[in-house]
Amino acid sequence: MAVKGYVNSVESFGSVDGPGVRFVFFMQGCSMRCKYCHNPETWECRGGQEMTAEEGIRQALRYKNYWGDKGGITVSGGEALLQIDFVTELFTLAKENGINTALDTSANPFTREEPFFSKFKKLMDVTDLFILDIKEMDEDRHKKLTGFTNKNILDFANFISENDKHMWIRKVLVPGVTDQEDDLIALRDFVKSLKNVDRFEVLPYHTLGLAKWKKLGIPYSLDGVNPPSKEELARANELLETASYTGHLA
Repeated sequence: MAVKGYVNSVESFGSVDGPGVRFVFFMQGCSMRCKYCHNPETWECRGGQEMTAEEGIRQALRYKNYWGDKGGITVSGGEALLQIDFVTELFTLAKENGINTALDTSANPFTREEPFFSKFKKLMDVTDLFILDIKEMDEDRHKKLTGFTNKNILDFANFISENDKHMWIRKVLVPGVTDQEDDLIALRDFVKSLKNVDRFEVLPYHTLGLAKWKKLGIPYSLDGVNPPSKEELARANELLETASYTGHLA
């Protein structure tokens, strides 16, 4: 039987989810409960539109003429690795059609234990770019922010680096929450240890998802926290030395 995936939504002309113009699948399901999540409607594993990989690739191919040399397909979330069988099949079909593939992930499901590890290595073979969101370097802060450890997430980054796959690293900057100097410096040093990081960028926290939390009846613990100022963003970029990452996939 064909593997089916649960897709919350799609975006036909994504411009921030990888190089070039992208067709983006936002998958259902995420175990983490990040305090600043702007897509809480994707937390549940079921919901949205149910589709096979063949149906997904047919939908995406209608827009292939707009992608140019750099564009392609990105699978995001939620957390796409919770539907690894679907994503692998989708990306396999994409590569058969000469399409660039990118996976946007927080890597929370990653483990070197079986059966996940063998499945992930198959997915890695058909993935051109990994876009990794590293939320905190300090494990205790990470647990407070997301409910989970970050040890396997950092192991994910190291594994991708060991296998010479291209990466973008992203850091969401939340004033008073994820902007501690020691953590930013630790992240800077960690990223420096990785190979093939083509882009390293700071994403400013925003409150666009607040209405979704209220609609779902979920208490929002960051209510009242403002987006970072230009000065706060500049400070973070300086500490992280993001300007030194200008890879060819950007």
